[in-house]
This record gives sequence, C-alpha cells and structure tokens, in this order.
Amino acid sequence: MADAGSYAKHPDHSLLMAEEELRQAMELLFFAYRDFTGEADALLADFGFGRAHHRVIYFVGRHPGMAVSELLGILKITKQSLSRVLGQLIDDGFILQRTDAADLRRRHLYLTTKGADLERRLSERQSQRIMRAYQDAGADAVQGFRAVLRAIINEEDRARVATRKAVE
Repeated sequence: MADAGSYAKHPDHSLLMAEEELRQAMELLFFAYRDFTGEADALLADFGFGRAHHRVIYFVGRHPGMAVSELLGILKITKQSLSRVLGQLIDDGFILQRTDAADLRRRHLYLTTKGADLERRLSERQSQRIMRAYQDAGADAVQGFRAVLRAIINEEDRARVATRKAVE
C-alpha cells in the first residue's frame, strides 16, 4: 500500500490509487458498517425496529424540535417511508410530535424519555466502538479518517454534519 503522504492533495491523485486499494477501502467500509450497526440492530430488533427507526431516533435526539421536512432532507427517503417509521415511533411512545403554533402544517419532533433512553443505549454501544478504534489508530489517523468520511459525503450534505472539535 502506498504511504499516506502519496495521497496528499495532488492534481493527479486519482492516478496514484490502484484499483485494488480502492476495492480494499470499499471492503473495509462494508465490514465496518456491518459491525458498527450490528449491535444496534440487535437492540432495535427487541422493539421490532430497523435501521430507519434508528436513524430517525438518532437525528431527532441530535436535533430536538427539528421539523419533519428537515428530517426528510437528512434521510432522503420518501414521505411515505418516513410516515410509516415515524408513526410507529410516535404510537410506541418514543417520539413526540408537536404542531408549530405559527404554521399548523409544520410539525416538530422530540424524543420522549423512553426515546431518549433508547437513543442513549444505541449511541453508547456505537460510541464505545468508535472510541476503541480512535484509541487504536491515534490522533493523526482520527483526523484523516474524519476528512475521508467528510469527502465521501455528498457536498451539499457536508454542512449538515457536526463539525465540533473533539474535547482534548
């Protein structure tokens, strides 16, 4: 594998990466995603929930009071798909939906105590996995990892991703 310096921003950087290195990165992402979501999937299954439920719970927890339209923009799913998942989360008492006083068509979402507890349990498991990986890889690798992930995200969505610096 080429050294990290060879991937520095360079006009011909795409020529420096061999097909096999790109395939290896894809494979690493597939396995990492499988393992990152695996523990959460098991917990979600106890409630009859799937990954779509997890994403809704995560983003509503991360942005309390967000509008349904904002959530649709983040998840990039159909209104029908979100309606089914959101309806189940509301009916089961994980999410509270409030109508905007100024615009009755606009609905804001909040986690209930039950929803916040589930979000915490899911995030704790995933946070621990990331923390172990960060500790194993070291500070320089963490910064590079974040830069790579940010670059993989569609440009129009990069601003949505938290950019807070980690606490030293």
